Amino acid sequence: MTAPTKTLQVRATRDLLIRNLTHVVKLPDACIEPLICALVAGGHMLVEGMPGIGKTLLARTLAASIDGTFRRIQFTNDLMPSDVIGTSVWQKNTGSFTFVPGPLFANLVLADEINRTSPRTLSCLLEAMENGQVSIDGRTEELGSPFTVLATRNPIEFHGTFPIPEAALDRFLVRVELDYPTPDFELELYMGSDAEARLLEIEPIMHPDDLLALQAAAAKVNVRAPVAEYALRVVQATRVHPDVRLGASPRAALAWLKTARARALLDDRDFVLPDDLKATALCALTHRIFLQHGDDATPLVREVLKNTPVPL
Repeated sequence: MTAPTKTLQVRATRDLLIRNLTHVVKLPDACIEPLICALVAGGHMLVEGMPGIGKTLLARTLAASIDGTFRRIQFTNDLMPSDVIGTSVWQKNTGSFTFVPGPLFANLVLADEINRTSPRTLSCLLEAMENGQVSIDGRTEELGSPFTVLATRNPIEFHGTFPIPEAALDRFLVRVELDYPTPDFELELYMGSDAEARLLEIEPIMHPDDLLALQAAAAKVNVRAPVAEYALRVVQATRVHPDVRLGASPRAALAWLKTARARALLDDRDFVLPDDLKATALCALTHRIFLQHGDDATPLVREVLKNTPVPL
């Protein structure tokens, strides 16, 4: 397709992405929009939800929509770093080691149940997410571009899991909680074709180079002073709330603004509105705020947004 960063085509690209995803996964747009924003912003995604609601299909559909390479890593407590990043193999004919890339070398990587692996293996994933590279045998190997991780976490079952540190959660641009589909969606799922067949029916709507162009355009979306001040007031309010143990950091605010920039671009605008911030606050901030008793921060963020005046 032609360059999707032209103004008249960006919204159409968003709509086609939503159409592809809902055709295969049968999830509401409210769950899918944050993932599309993260993709366009060049960030990584944490998807939480019980097994069997389509997390793997969601990742595969995203990869197919951008015509990108896809790999899935099932994280377990015995997974080794070399299983993720690859290893050096001795080549007898050349008398030297050759690096054999692991499953991280793909445009979209599904990191399934990341809380089931050891901190040592998790650190390899975090390096890749943060720096776009992996370290092996005293050297670094650059990952491909674009590179996006969609990680999943089962919030129900905790047997055999490791707690994910706050700094690790901060590496995910957005967090999305998937619930059961609506009755209408679920009925349509039961009466429709097999999910694998629906996945084969979708066509790519862009190529990896087109996605890189979208990401570059999203980074240039303007954040004006009143909008930045609004974001500042919100994150400051999270830091002084009596129920908060650890409020939103400056990096959390930057991630929030990055997500809002992508949303603005997908709405054919080159500037961020307060509505973009309000629409992306839950997915960008709640996993970066930690309460005194360990509860989810979603109600608190809603309260702070309600009580913070919006600039005219």
